[in-house]
Amino acid sequence: MDDPIRDQADRVSIRVRRVLHPDASGSAPRRGPLMRLVLLGLAGLLLLSAPLTSIGLAVREQDVEAGRSSADRRSISELQARVLSLEAEMATQADWSAIATAVQPSIFTVMTDHGLGSGWVARAGAGGSDVVTNFHVVAEAFNGGDAAVHLRQGDMTIEGTITQVEPSEDLAIVHIAERFPALQVAAARPQLGEMVMAVGSPLGLGGSVSLGVVSGFRSLEGADYIQFSAAISPGNSGGPVLDSRGLVVAVSAAKFTGTGVEALSLAIPVQSVCTMVRCTRAS
Repeated sequence: MDDPIRDQADRVSIRVRRVLHPDASGSAPRRGPLMRLVLLGLAGLLLLSAPLTSIGLAVREQDVEAGRSSADRRSISELQARVLSLEAEMATQADWSAIATAVQPSIFTVMTDHGLGSGWVARAGAGGSDVVTNFHVVAEAFNGGDAAVHLRQGDMTIEGTITQVEPSEDLAIVHIAERFPALQVAAARPQLGEMVMAVGSPLGLGGSVSLGVVSGFRSLEGADYIQFSAAISPGNSGGPVLDSRGLVVAVSAAKFTGTGVEALSLAIPVQSVCTMVRCTRAS
């Protein structure tokens, strides 16, 4: 009787063991390889997606770099255009310091026993130079029968002679035997608002310069004047007024004075000078 019970128990025990230990069953080997295949497939997908992601990132980085390069090229082009514009603008601006230096050999302090003024060389040739000044600078000496004039430039003094006068135009020509460079004159009157430089000997201080603008055109007592704002003082009379190219546009002659009056200077248009002497015109 014992043996059949034990056998049954053994059979039950065996069945239970098969339930509790599935690894020992015949189905376990079939699920193991499948799981490994699934895992290998996922790993393959991950490995495959990694280079694709890298390629995508590389493409995006290339696009970004291309955008940056294009922006950099635009910035460089804009800077180059700006530099060229500034260079062109600078080229059109006057170098007043260079102009002042260039005209000094042609500017004189004009002196008589009765006063002084300024003058500049309008014509130069084999026979010497013709120096322009205001008539009122030499009027007292000339009306007194004295045609001698002293022209000073730095430490040098040259003797000159009054050869022509035009009292109505307030102009006079002084001839000297020595030849000095002649200043060129402008073909037309300057424009309103144009920068100009007055050169002369205010209070006898030879070679002084001042800057201003053409501020008007006036007709006073039957004579035409160019009004400008550059400062002039007694002694400037007869000195040249130059434009931005260094060309003579007028001859300093007078200024308005009074309480609160400033920068109201007057000059004779250079065209009046050229009716008295053959001017050296700009080409």
